[in-house]
Amino acid sequence: MNAMPNIFDETDLSEIFKDLADQEYADVLKSGRRVIMPQKSILFHQGDPAVNVVLVNRGRLKLSKLNEQGKEVILRYISTGELTAAVAVLKNWDYPVTAEAIEKTEVTLWDKPTILHLMQKYPAVTANLLNTILERIDDLQNRYLEVCTEHVNQRIARTLLRIMRRAGTRTRSGIQIDMPLSRQNIADYAGTTLYTVSRTLSAWEKKGWIKSGREQIIITDPHSLNKFAEIG
Repeated sequence: MNAMPNIFDETDLSEIFKDLADQEYADVLKSGRRVIMPQKSILFHQGDPAVNVVLVNRGRLKLSKLNEQGKEVILRYISTGELTAAVAVLKNWDYPVTAEAIEKTEVTLWDKPTILHLMQKYPAVTANLLNTILERIDDLQNRYLEVCTEHVNQRIARTLLRIMRRAGTRTRSGIQIDMPLSRQNIADYAGTTLYTVSRTLSAWEKKGWIKSGREQIIITDPHSLNKFAEIG
């Protein structure tokens, strides 16, 4: 295992560790195994046995799933300080998704015996993990309702806003989505086609709501985009 100097700043956004003292926090992190992932590398594939709970220390993972037609559906982006795969590991399931690093990413991994030991040793970890799972379920329910009830352009707007809130950096030009994001990625996340996304983003660029480049999006008018997402 690699040494873990000064890792606190890298993971201090993680809700899973709130209410832990610094020494407890260090104990939890040191009990895991650190892995450095090059961009576009795969941490695990859909259908593999779920063996490790994953915390992103730096970088981002894309969680995607292949539907029955073999098309990729993006379910979520896991950013710095966030956990994934806990339910699959604890329930002895296979991984339901594929996890890919969309940039150079550092993760910490815990196998099932280790995470169970930590949950018993630190009850706050158990409570925080439960809250995280419930939040993910709520997010999936909201996205399902969006697919069933909203026009596609609203779903695209909500997709951009959702990603912006998780990976946005304020700049002079607006709020830049701080990760590679192609129009195909947006289509896969919103459950629509590349053509529809391209047409919609071009229209929003003309309105001054966004600026887009190669795998880059800047939200220049988040207020207007949010208003559109709410009322269509």
